[in-house]
This record gives sequence, structure tokens and C-alpha cells, in this order.
Amino acid sequence: MKPEQLHLLNSVSAPAIHPDGTKAVVSVTRPDFDADSYVGQLWSIPLDPTKYSRRITRGFRDSSPAFSPDGLVLAFLRSDPDGKPQLFVVEAAGGEPQQITDQHAGVGSFVWAPDSHRIAFEARVPEQGRYGTVDGVTPGGEDARMITGNQYRMNGIGYTADQRQQLFVLDVPELGGEPAVPLRGRAAHEQPARPVAGIPSARQVTFGDSDHESPCFSADGANLYFIAALHEGHDDDLVTSVYRMDAGGGQPTVVEPSNTKPQTVTAVRASTDGRWLFYVAQDLGETGKDFVARNSVLYSMPIAGGEATALTDVEHLDVSGPLEPSGPASVLVLNTALGSVELLDITADGEISPLVYGAKVVNGATVAANGEIAVSFSDASTVGDVASLERGELRLLTDFSANLRNHSRVVEPLDFEAESADGHPVHGWVLFPDGPGPHPVLLSIHGGPFAQYTGAFFDEAQVYAAAGYAVLMCNPRGSAGYGQAHGRAVKERMGTVDMQDVLAFLDSALASFGALDNDRVGIMGGSYGGYLTAWTIAHDHRFKGAIVERGFLDPVSFAGSADIGWFFGTEYIGRTAEQMAAQSPMAIVAGVETPTLVIHSENDLRCPVEQGQRYYAHLKAKGVDTALLIFPGEDHELSRSGTPHHRRQRFEHILNWWARYLPTDSNPSAD
Repeated sequence: MKPEQLHLLNSVSAPAIHPDGTKAVVSVTRPDFDADSYVGQLWSIPLDPTKYSRRITRGFRDSSPAFSPDGLVLAFLRSDPDGKPQLFVVEAAGGEPQQITDQHAGVGSFVWAPDSHRIAFEARVPEQGRYGTVDGVTPGGEDARMITGNQYRMNGIGYTADQRQQLFVLDVPELGGEPAVPLRGRAAHEQPARPVAGIPSARQVTFGDSDHESPCFSADGANLYFIAALHEGHDDDLVTSVYRMDAGGGQPTVVEPSNTKPQTVTAVRASTDGRWLFYVAQDLGETGKDFVARNSVLYSMPIAGGEATALTDVEHLDVSGPLEPSGPASVLVLNTALGSVELLDITADGEISPLVYGAKVVNGATVAANGEIAVSFSDASTVGDVASLERGELRLLTDFSANLRNHSRVVEPLDFEAESADGHPVHGWVLFPDGPGPHPVLLSIHGGPFAQYTGAFFDEAQVYAAAGYAVLMCNPRGSAGYGQAHGRAVKERMGTVDMQDVLAFLDSALASFGALDNDRVGIMGGSYGGYLTAWTIAHDHRFKGAIVERGFLDPVSFAGSADIGWFFGTEYIGRTAEQMAAQSPMAIVAGVETPTLVIHSENDLRCPVEQGQRYYAHLKAKGVDTALLIFPGEDHELSRSGTPHHRRQRFEHILNWWARYLPTDSNPSAD
């Protein structure tokens, strides 16, 4: 894959299956260089393999499809090139979509009520005078902000305390009715306060000083459940809880389990039989902030609260939502496991049925009333596709990556396991470029650290393999998917067993494959991967070059500049100056000799740009061959969701760096 082929990457959303089980709808989104944005529409996927999939909307970017429970209406989000996503509805049988929201900051996730006549949705509510709510008041002309708390910014959003995410409920209009017309002339003068033509009024039902997330209705539609941090002292911990309120509005009431310690809840869903509340949560230790490598657990609890039952093993399973009902008292969940993401069906009694497992990454799944299951997933050969689940087997329904495979060779990752110095297994993959070799090697380190590489299609590895590099990717201790103890092994020990593991993986691969060039090796990583790259090149000088991207490089300054700085470093590294110095790449930057490209984004709030700037300045002063590449307008997610132009340019700069220090026939040096 070449950088200029980014536009061939079709990402597929979680499917919305029609209640009758005949079809599923997904959004298919891709980078577009002409628009320098992401474009996409909705596709209808018949579950009958003899019928063809087809595009059913023609918006600039249509996403998040969801059928009403009665199957008559399809709701989705639509974004214009310069606008925020708004909620649209269209008859399930087809027709012209109708816009039903006009939120200033756009609409986030949404959910249908059981009666198919109401929708609850999330939307940020900016303070008056900020974020363009008053004509002529630019961001630089807004009033000063007085900050008194810890949690006031978020990467990708910016300030949050003055634009809290609230919940709204609206009545879905009759789609067969006569469309409203805009007011003109005398009517416009006489009715100036009338809402935007055709847009129903939505009722804001929450007003608390917290982001309100994951709304869902009770089985009878009378109540609304959601997740928020409304407890006293919520600014000083990471605790979130489930709340219940009347769907028409009112005071929220916390629905607390009677038998758990402080937790952060990430997903909630009421069972369709009205008896149970399913939710996903992580323990936070006694402090309410010890989030490090905590596996997420699925719980069931009586609908009104009480004793919660853990349905999954905290040590060995790491589940996540969204929670999709699969029966009267059961839900579908995703599970991070051994470099894959599985699909599990779990009942309120704790019965677990694996539905999809193996070398796949499931993105989402839904169940129809007749039991039909639609699944969206990626694997080594596809960025995203849709399948139905029949008798435990996936039956492929789409091939959205065919165009990509027709224009470039997709390299299949080779599953490989090494043994670390202390005997600990290190799992990962090797991608080989064309030709017999020996090939130069790029050791790539993932972010997190509580994340994982998978064997599914990864654009970065494919670009580097196409340029003539063998790519090594592994999941060292600290990674997710291999048990909670594996993830927590680096708590207050960063740069120890994790570096040991990635170097053991490298050494074992070099010894096992003659097609790898032992003398031409580079190292690279982003975020935590940037941390471990910077840490490693201060200790090991074998590498011909390095790339440190959006790195967590100085725990001291990180504490005051990052959106998560008030808790992340102290929980992962420790609280004392001695602990910080012992695990800080900046503290040992004088030991770096490797030529290093530093990449950062100006709007990165997760690992602020000062981390990269200061690291670069130290390398420069020391005389190390280095360069600093900064992307304007981008944040921490540049490599995954930055503008298509910047994503392509990033790849080009990375390949130019490797051409300089590790030239190949496919990526020759410019000298």
C-alpha cells in the first residue's frame, strides 16, 4: 500500500440489523483527498447472499445507522463538509431523509425508545458567548476562563467545563406528513421566534456539571439511564456511575451497586425483559484513580439497583460495549483477547457463549427479532466488512476492501511468539515485504500502554512493507488482551520488562528469519510507543534510526500540560521525584545517539506538543542528527483520523526518514 492509496481504506461501522432480519445497514467511510476530509454513506446489506448490497444515502458523511424497534424508520447522523453532525430519519423502505435536530455543537450518540416514537441523544451545550454562539465573538475575543478543577480539557474537544455534554429527548415527527416551509415576508416578521422549519424541538433533560453519556431507555420507555460523574468530589477521581431519571425530565437518581468499590462505568443497557441492568465497569482501587491496566467487567444488577454480579472474569477477560440486546436477558459484548477482539453473548445468569473468535477484530454486532446476527469486522485482508453469523460460522456478505486489494498487495502478518529474558512469552506478528531479503527491519511499538496490536489490516504496517521493510509488531507486558497481570506488570516499572520484551521479540525474530537484516534495524512508536522508543534508544544503540511520535516523554511537565496529566503519570510511574526520574526518557536523553525524527501535532492535548519540542531541543543541543515535524490543526489522533492530506504527508515524511537511514530498492535514498 502506498501513502497515496489512503482513499482506498473503507471503514465499516457497527451494523444496524432490521428487526425482521432481512438486511443490515452500515456506514462505509473513507478518507477523501479532494475534500481533505472523510466521506461516506449508508449501505443496505441483504442477509440473503443472492442479493446485492447497495448505497442508500448520498450525504457527504452519513454514519451511525439505527432502525426503530418497529422497523419502520432508519435514523442516522449526517455531516456537511463544514458542519456538525445532525440527526436525520428516513423511512426504512426508502425515501428522502429528513433532518430532525439543529444542535449548535452537533449530535453525538443516540438511541431509540421502545415505542419507536422518541429518540434520546447526546449533544454538547456551549455557554452563551462561546464557540460561536454570539455572532462576531471569535475564539480570541471570548471572555477569560477561570480554571479551578483538574478535568477541564480533553484531546480532540478542547475545553469541556463550558460545553458539557447533555442529554436530549425528542419526538420523531410523522415522516409521511407535509414538509414545513421556511417563513417569508409577513410570516417571517410576525413569527420571528418560530423554530427552524421542519426541525422539531428537542427537550434537554440533563443539566449537571458533567458529561452525560451512553443513554438508554428502560424496557417500558418510562425511564432513561445514562452514565455521568455527579457525585461530590467528582473532579478529583475517575469514578462514573449509572443514573436513572424520568424520560420526560426530572432529577437523576444514582443506581449504585451495593457491593462494589469505586468504579468507572463505560457502558449501560437495560435488559429487554425489564428485570436487569447490564453495565461495563473498571475498578479504580481505593483512590478512585488507579485505572492502570484494569480489565473491564460486565455486571448485571437488578433494574432498581442492589447487588451487582460480575459476569466476566476480571483477570482474563476485558470486555467493552456497546451492549447490544441478544435476548430478553442477555447482551452481546466485545472482548479484547490475544491480539484479537472477540464477540461474546452473555446472559444475566453469567452464561458466556463465544460467537466470533480467532484472528479477527469485531467492530460491532446486532441481533434481529428472529435471531439473525449481523457482524462487522476486520482481519488481515480487509479494513472492514459485514457478515452474518450462521451455526457458529461467519458468512461474508460484503467485500469493501476489494478495490484496495486490486490496487496493492495486502501483506499477511505472520503470527510469531518469542520468549523474553525471564521466560515470559511475547506475542506478535512479522510482515515481510516482497523479495528474498535480507530486508531492513522496523520495530514498531504501539501506544497505550494498555492497548494491543492485532493481526487485522493495519495501514501503517502495510505502507512500510510496501516500501521494502520487514515490520515487527508485538504486545509486550503492559499491553491489553493477555490478562490483567500482564497489563499491570509495568505499573511503577515503565521501561523495564516492557523494553525487555520488545527487544526479546526483535532478537528472536532476527535469529529465526534469515530474510531479516540484523545490521539494518529501525525503531518507531507513538504515544506510549513514543515513550518506549525514546527510552530504548537511550539504552540500546544498535538502531540506524528512530521515530518518536506524540510521545509521553517527560512526566514532570506532562502533569501540568496534558488533559490526563493530573492522574496518568502518578498512577503509571509513581508520585515521587525519584520515581519520575527513574522512568523518564527526558532524564536520560543525554544517552541518545540514534538519529531521531520527532513528530507531534500542535493541538495534541493528550501528549502536548511541548513534550516533543523539548525532547527535540535536547537532541539538537547534544548534536544528535534530528528533526522536528509538527502538524498544524491536528491532535493526538493524527495517524488514525487526521485530515487525509496530513495523513498522507505524515507517511511521506516517515518514508523519507527511513530512506535516509535504511534505504531500500522501493524506498531509495535521495542522496
